[in-house]
Amino acid sequence: MAISMKSAEFLLNSRLADAGEGDIDALYELGVAYSTGSHGISVDLIEAHKWFNLAALNGSSEAQMCRAEIADEMTAREIAEAQRQARAWLSETGMRRAA
Repeated sequence: MAISMKSAEFLLNSRLADAGEGDIDALYELGVAYSTGSHGISVDLIEAHKWFNLAALNGSSEAQMCRAEIADEMTAREIAEAQRQARAWLSETGMRRAA
């Protein structure tokens, strides 16, 4: 358990830092981690949609496909929350794209 928690913490810290710099791969990898529960991270479709949305906005066609796939498993309210969180993240990091 401790190993998976450290793995999740490391992934989040390193990929969040890269995502804040606009790294499309980091945005996409965060979406994958939250959609699959990899690296000890709990599955969270709202978080996954948020990260896939941010990667898609920056040009990732893979993220667009993944976002569409998980959206099929989400309610309209969950999708709206994911979009709200993506807009908030963009605002906090100063990235110019809008979700």
